Amino acid sequence: MSKHPDDTIVSDMMHVVALSGGKDSTALALRLAETRPDVDFVYLCTPTGDELPSMSGHWDVLECMLGRPLTRITNQTLDAWIDHFKALPNWRQRWCTRLLKIEPCLAWIRNQGGPVTLYVGLRADEEERKGIYSDDVETAFPLREWGWGVKEVQSYLRERGVKIPKRTDCARCPYQRLPQWWDLWNEHPDIYDHAAQQEQTYGHTFRSPARDSWPADLKGLAEQFSRGRVPSGIDLNLSLFDDDEEDVACRVCSL
Repeated sequence: MSKHPDDTIVSDMMHVVALSGGKDSTALALRLAETRPDVDFVYLCTPTGDELPSMSGHWDVLECMLGRPLTRITNQTLDAWIDHFKALPNWRQRWCTRLLKIEPCLAWIRNQGGPVTLYVGLRADEEERKGIYSDDVETAFPLREWGWGVKEVQSYLRERGVKIPKRTDCARCPYQRLPQWWDLWNEHPDIYDHAAQQEQTYGHTFRSPARDSWPADLKGLAEQFSRGRVPSGIDLNLSLFDDDEEDVACRVCSL
Protein backbone atom coordinates (compact mmCIF):
# COMPACT_ATOMS: atom_id res chain seq x y z
CA MET A 1 0.00 0.00 0.00
CA SER A 2 1.09 3.61 -0.52
CA LYS A 3 2.24 6.04 2.14
CA HIS A 4 2.22 9.80 2.63
CA PRO A 5 3.87 11.59 -0.35
CA ASP A 6 6.71 12.73 1.92
CA ASP A 7 7.38 9.21 3.23
CA THR A 8 9.09 6.28 1.56
CA ILE A 9 6.89 4.94 -1.23
CA VAL A 10 6.83 1.27 -2.03
CA SER A 11 8.22 0.33 -5.43
CA ASP A 12 5.29 -1.76 -6.66
CA MET A 13 2.85 1.15 -6.47
CA MET A 14 2.27 3.18 -9.64
CA HIS A 15 2.04 6.91 -8.90
CA VAL A 16 -0.16 8.84 -11.33
CA VAL A 17 -0.67 12.61 -11.31
CA ALA A 18 -3.98 13.79 -12.76
CA LEU A 19 -2.76 16.70 -14.87
CA SER A 20 -5.44 18.70 -16.63
CA GLY A 21 -3.11 21.66 -17.04
CA GLY A 22 -5.05 23.99 -14.77
CA LYS A 23 -3.17 25.93 -12.12
CA ASP A 24 -3.71 23.41 -9.31
CA SER A 25 -2.63 20.27 -11.15
CA THR A 26 0.23 22.14 -12.82
CA ALA A 27 1.58 23.30 -9.47
CA LEU A 28 1.06 19.82 -8.04
CA ALA A 29 2.92 18.06 -10.86
CA LEU A 30 5.87 20.45 -10.85
CA ARG A 31 6.24 20.41 -7.08
CA LEU A 32 6.08 16.62 -6.86
CA ALA A 33 8.72 16.30 -9.58
CA GLU A 34 10.84 18.87 -7.78
CA THR A 35 10.65 17.34 -4.30
CA ARG A 36 10.42 13.63 -5.18
CA PRO A 37 12.86 12.94 -8.02
CA ASP A 38 13.09 9.36 -6.72
CA VAL A 39 9.49 8.63 -7.71
CA ASP A 40 8.69 7.62 -11.29
CA PHE A 41 5.50 9.66 -11.62
CA VAL A 42 3.15 9.18 -14.56
CA TYR A 43 1.50 12.43 -15.66
CA LEU A 44 -1.93 11.66 -17.06
CA CYS A 45 -4.11 14.02 -19.06
CA THR A 46 -7.34 13.39 -20.95
CA PRO A 47 -7.65 15.64 -24.04
CA THR A 48 -11.16 16.13 -25.42
CA GLY A 49 -10.19 17.42 -28.84
CA ASP A 50 -11.87 20.72 -27.98
CA GLU A 51 -8.94 22.46 -26.31
CA LEU A 52 -7.78 25.84 -27.58
CA PRO A 53 -4.30 25.98 -29.19
CA SER A 54 -2.82 27.62 -26.10
CA MET A 55 -3.71 24.55 -24.05
CA SER A 56 -1.82 22.20 -26.36
CA GLY A 57 1.15 24.53 -26.12
CA HIS A 58 0.92 24.50 -22.33
CA TRP A 59 1.05 20.70 -22.27
CA ASP A 60 4.17 20.83 -24.47
CA VAL A 61 5.83 23.26 -22.04
CA LEU A 62 4.97 21.00 -19.11
CA GLU A 63 6.57 18.03 -20.85
CA CYS A 64 9.79 20.02 -21.12
CA MET A 65 9.65 21.17 -17.51
CA LEU A 66 8.84 17.71 -16.17
CA GLY A 67 11.41 16.07 -18.39
CA ARG A 68 9.08 13.38 -19.65
CA PRO A 69 6.10 13.03 -21.99
CA LEU A 70 2.56 13.33 -20.69
CA THR A 71 0.42 10.22 -20.99
CA ARG A 72 -2.53 11.36 -23.08
CA ILE A 73 -5.65 9.20 -22.75
CA THR A 74 -8.51 9.80 -25.16
CA ASN A 75 -11.97 8.37 -25.66
CA GLN A 76 -12.76 9.75 -29.11
CA THR A 77 -13.41 13.50 -29.27
CA LEU A 78 -16.19 15.88 -28.31
CA ASP A 79 -17.22 16.16 -31.97
CA ALA A 80 -17.35 12.38 -32.32
CA TRP A 81 -19.67 12.01 -29.33
CA ILE A 82 -21.87 14.87 -30.51
CA ASP A 83 -22.30 13.07 -33.84
CA HIS A 84 -22.87 9.76 -32.04
CA PHE A 85 -25.65 11.10 -29.82
CA LYS A 86 -26.88 13.60 -32.41
CA ALA A 87 -27.09 16.00 -29.48
CA LEU A 88 -25.03 18.67 -27.77
CA PRO A 89 -23.84 18.49 -24.18
CA ASN A 90 -25.88 20.84 -22.06
CA TRP A 91 -27.15 21.39 -18.53
CA ARG A 92 -29.57 18.45 -18.90
CA GLN A 93 -27.13 15.91 -20.31
CA ARG A 94 -23.58 16.52 -19.19
CA TRP A 95 -22.12 13.35 -20.66
CA CYS A 96 -18.98 15.13 -21.88
CA THR A 97 -17.07 15.08 -18.58
CA ARG A 98 -17.99 11.45 -17.91
CA LEU A 99 -17.12 10.10 -21.37
CA LEU A 100 -14.12 12.26 -22.18
CA LYS A 101 -12.49 12.64 -18.76
CA ILE A 102 -13.64 10.32 -15.99
CA GLU A 103 -14.26 7.01 -17.76
CA PRO A 104 -11.05 6.95 -19.86
CA CYS A 105 -8.98 7.83 -16.79
CA LEU A 106 -10.50 5.05 -14.70
CA ALA A 107 -10.27 2.55 -17.56
CA TRP A 108 -6.58 3.29 -18.02
CA ILE A 109 -5.93 2.88 -14.30
CA ARG A 110 -7.78 -0.47 -14.18
CA ASN A 111 -5.73 -1.73 -17.13
CA GLN A 112 -2.42 -1.22 -15.31
CA GLY A 113 -2.79 -4.55 -13.54
CA GLY A 114 -1.46 -3.38 -10.20
CA PRO A 115 -1.97 -0.87 -7.38
CA VAL A 116 -2.22 2.78 -8.39
CA THR A 117 -2.27 5.97 -6.34
CA LEU A 118 -3.82 8.94 -8.15
CA TYR A 119 -2.60 12.39 -7.09
CA VAL A 120 -5.28 15.07 -7.50
CA GLY A 121 -4.88 18.83 -7.15
CA LEU A 122 -7.61 19.68 -4.67
CA ARG A 123 -6.39 22.54 -2.47
CA ALA A 124 -6.43 23.08 1.28
CA ASP A 125 -8.77 26.08 0.95
CA GLU A 126 -11.43 24.20 -1.03
CA GLU A 127 -14.51 22.52 0.33
CA GLU A 128 -13.51 19.21 1.83
CA ARG A 129 -14.40 16.47 -0.63
CA LYS A 130 -12.99 13.17 -1.75
CA GLY A 131 -12.72 13.94 -5.43
CA ILE A 132 -14.55 12.32 -8.31
CA TYR A 133 -12.19 9.35 -8.57
CA SER A 134 -11.87 8.47 -4.89
CA ASP A 135 -14.52 5.74 -4.83
CA ASP A 136 -12.69 3.83 -7.57
CA VAL A 137 -8.98 4.39 -6.92
CA GLU A 138 -6.71 5.24 -4.01
CA THR A 139 -6.36 9.01 -4.14
CA ALA A 140 -3.90 11.43 -2.54
CA PHE A 141 -4.23 15.21 -2.16
CA PRO A 142 -0.72 16.60 -1.59
CA LEU A 143 -1.80 20.25 -1.90
CA ARG A 144 -4.02 19.77 1.14
CA GLU A 145 -1.26 17.94 2.99
CA TRP A 146 1.10 20.82 2.27
CA GLY A 147 -1.51 23.39 3.33
CA TRP A 148 -1.50 24.99 -0.11
CA GLY A 149 -4.43 27.25 -0.98
CA VAL A 150 -4.89 29.35 -4.10
CA LYS A 151 -2.37 31.97 -2.92
CA GLU A 152 0.35 29.37 -2.43
CA VAL A 153 -0.41 27.77 -5.80
CA GLN A 154 -0.26 31.08 -7.65
CA SER A 155 2.88 32.17 -5.81
CA TYR A 156 4.63 28.91 -6.68
CA LEU A 157 3.68 29.17 -10.35
CA ARG A 158 4.99 32.75 -10.49
CA GLU A 159 8.26 31.61 -8.94
CA ARG A 160 8.58 28.90 -11.60
CA GLY A 161 7.66 31.34 -14.38
CA VAL A 162 4.61 29.33 -15.41
CA LYS A 163 1.58 31.06 -16.92
CA ILE A 164 -1.63 29.07 -17.14
CA PRO A 165 -3.68 29.46 -20.36
CA LYS A 166 -6.80 31.60 -20.26
CA ARG A 167 -8.87 28.49 -20.88
CA THR A 168 -8.10 24.95 -19.70
CA ASP A 169 -11.61 23.61 -20.27
CA CYS A 170 -13.39 22.87 -23.54
CA ALA A 171 -13.90 25.75 -25.95
CA ARG A 172 -17.59 24.82 -26.23
CA CYS A 173 -18.35 24.11 -22.58
CA PRO A 174 -22.12 24.64 -22.13
CA TYR A 175 -21.50 25.95 -18.61
CA GLN A 176 -19.15 28.75 -19.60
CA ARG A 177 -20.07 32.36 -19.01
CA LEU A 178 -21.03 34.98 -21.59
CA PRO A 179 -17.59 36.65 -21.54
CA GLN A 180 -16.05 33.31 -22.49
CA TRP A 181 -18.39 32.94 -25.46
CA TRP A 182 -17.53 36.52 -26.45
CA ASP A 183 -13.84 35.72 -26.19
CA LEU A 184 -14.28 32.59 -28.33
CA TRP A 185 -16.19 34.58 -30.96
CA ASN A 186 -13.57 37.33 -30.92
CA GLU A 187 -10.37 35.27 -30.85
CA HIS A 188 -11.36 31.93 -32.42
CA PRO A 189 -14.16 32.63 -34.93
CA ASP A 190 -13.60 29.31 -36.70
CA ILE A 191 -14.31 27.34 -33.53
CA TYR A 192 -17.27 29.56 -32.68
CA ASP A 193 -18.77 29.19 -36.18
CA HIS A 194 -18.34 25.41 -36.00
CA ALA A 195 -20.26 25.35 -32.71
CA ALA A 196 -23.00 27.56 -34.17
CA GLN A 197 -23.33 25.19 -37.14
CA GLN A 198 -23.64 22.21 -34.78
CA GLU A 199 -26.54 23.95 -33.05
CA GLN A 200 -28.35 24.34 -36.36
CA THR A 201 -27.58 20.75 -37.37
CA TYR A 202 -28.96 19.17 -34.20
CA GLY A 203 -31.61 21.72 -33.27
CA HIS A 204 -30.31 22.45 -29.78
CA THR A 205 -28.10 25.06 -28.15
CA PHE A 206 -25.03 24.84 -25.94
CA ARG A 207 -26.37 27.66 -23.79
CA SER A 208 -29.46 27.17 -21.67
CA PRO A 209 -32.55 29.08 -22.88
CA ALA A 210 -33.69 31.88 -20.55
CA ARG A 211 -30.37 31.77 -18.74
CA ASP A 212 -30.05 35.52 -19.31
CA SER A 213 -31.39 38.25 -21.58
CA TRP A 214 -29.08 37.31 -24.42
CA PRO A 215 -29.98 34.92 -27.26
CA ALA A 216 -29.46 31.29 -26.32
CA ASP A 217 -28.28 30.25 -29.79
CA LEU A 218 -24.74 31.09 -30.85
CA LYS A 219 -25.81 32.52 -34.21
CA GLY A 220 -28.07 35.03 -32.47
CA LEU A 221 -25.39 35.71 -29.91
CA ALA A 222 -22.85 36.43 -32.65
CA GLU A 223 -25.24 38.90 -34.26
CA GLN A 224 -25.41 40.80 -30.98
CA PHE A 225 -21.63 40.73 -30.63
CA SER A 226 -21.21 41.98 -34.21
CA ARG A 227 -23.45 44.96 -33.44
CA GLY A 228 -21.08 45.97 -30.70
CA ARG A 229 -22.99 44.60 -27.74
CA VAL A 230 -20.50 43.41 -25.16
CA PRO A 231 -21.27 41.34 -22.04
CA SER A 232 -21.04 43.33 -18.82
CA GLY A 233 -17.81 43.12 -16.88
CA ILE A 234 -15.54 43.09 -19.92
CA ASP A 235 -12.82 45.70 -20.27
CA LEU A 236 -11.85 45.66 -23.92
CA ASN A 237 -8.45 47.12 -23.04
CA LEU A 238 -7.58 44.16 -20.82
CA SER A 239 -7.43 40.40 -21.15
CA LEU A 240 -10.77 38.82 -20.43
CA PHE A 241 -9.18 36.30 -18.13
CA ASP A 242 -6.43 36.30 -15.54
CA ASP A 243 -4.63 33.43 -13.88
CA ASP A 244 -7.47 32.76 -11.45
CA GLU A 245 -9.72 30.03 -12.84
CA GLU A 246 -12.11 29.80 -9.92
CA ASP A 247 -15.13 30.38 -12.14
CA VAL A 248 -14.37 27.67 -14.69
CA ALA A 249 -17.39 25.37 -14.83
CA CYS A 250 -15.79 21.99 -15.45
CA ARG A 251 -13.79 21.22 -12.31
CA VAL A 252 -12.11 18.21 -13.94
CA CYS A 253 -10.73 20.47 -16.68
CA SER A 254 -9.65 23.28 -14.38
CA LEU A 255 -7.81 21.32 -11.70
